[in-house]
Amino acid sequence: MIEALLRRAIELAATGRASGNPPFGSLLAAADGRVLLEEWNTTITDRDITAHPELKLARWAARELTPEQAAVTTMYTSCQPCGMCTGAIERSGLGTVVYALSTEQLNGLKPPAAAAGFTLQGPALFGEARLPVDGYYR
Repeated sequence: MIEALLRRAIELAATGRASGNPPFGSLLAAADGRVLLEEWNTTITDRDITAHPELKLARWAARELTPEQAAVTTMYTSCQPCGMCTGAIERSGLGTVVYALSTEQLNGLKPPAAAAGFTLQGPALFGEARLPVDGYYR
């Protein structure tokens, strides 16, 4: 069953590519293997840099499933989720992610990356910044 669901995620990636989008696909399955929802990357056609299939599935799960239901789901995805999607998956409470292609393998299929176009600075003002956060996660 795992390989069949991964193959379906790969098919969804091909659908994304055929529609003019990056080649990434994912699906969310219930504990019994029943597919709950399928998505592919639509970042180009939606003109939305966050339209990754994993993020769309995580949003759907957080909105439509109880925490107990989400915890027993499995996301099958053509590639290892990026940092943005990993954060969303974690926050949505999904139980398991199974991927076909690792980030390292994906990067081996891409041309060398250009340098990042922004500078990240921080942390700063810890004493002030911590005030609205302190105690929230207890």
